[in-house]
Amino acid sequence: MSNLKVTQVKSGAGAKPKHRETLRSLGLRRIGDVVVKEDRPDFRGMVQAVRHLVTVEEVD
Repeated sequence: MSNLKVTQVKSGAGAKPKHRETLRSLGLRRIGDVVVKEDRPDFRGMVQAVRHLVTVEEVD
């Protein structure tokens, strides 16, 4: 199964509290942080919720 590389590109400071919590649960704390997670539906849902704050790449 493939992996997704998620990079935070915008600050969560002005975002809704729920979006800040989602960033934290993804493991992102500050701009430039990168996490690599397994491509699963629940993970994709979290990324979809904060798509305006992150960029996503598929990696193997």
